[in-house]
Amino acid sequence: MNAIDRLVGLLTKLPGIGKKTAGRLAYFILDADPSYARQLAEELQSLHSHIRRCSVCGSFTETDPCTICTDPGRDQHILCVVERAQDVRVIEEGHEYRGRYHVLGGLIAPLDGIGPEKLAIGQLVNRIHRGGITEVILALNPTVEGDTTALYLHKILKETGVQVSRLASGLPVGGDLEYADRLTLSRSFRGRIPM
Repeated sequence: MNAIDRLVGLLTKLPGIGKKTAGRLAYFILDADPSYARQLAEELQSLHSHIRRCSVCGSFTETDPCTICTDPGRDQHILCVVERAQDVRVIEEGHEYRGRYHVLGGLIAPLDGIGPEKLAIGQLVNRIHRGGITEVILALNPTVEGDTTALYLHKILKETGVQVSRLASGLPVGGDLEYADRLTLSRSFRGRIPM
């Protein structure tokens, strides 16, 4: 196996990267200036030494606590619960939410051996018990695992007295009813809002 094959093999382990895309990336790196490959390698090599999890929210950060957790301009009474650290970035790019976050580190998936004890649910409850949080927004994917996790969290958070809400789900902007599946259409009707 030569160096290109080894690189393609490593790149195919990345999520969403198949063999063809990995090959295109490998040849792009080969065709680029050698300084690009060196810089890319240096960034990858130093990634784990520079980035860590925020001790408050669980997101990835270079400073601990992260800039979101220490930002005094953010609403500290609202907490958005997400599955993964990259979900924080997606929500932040929307510039709509101005509260704080809590990263679970996954979803409850009994078939995969992932129960509540493997997620940062205990830390979430501790944050709420410390006080100041009045609303928890569950920003979890509308999948079986996301729904299971949301129901579990709603049940245990109900005892804390905080308001628990979930992101609306339904038809996407620019979508067409003709192409909507039954579940999406059903959720759209249940989640309708007055105009």
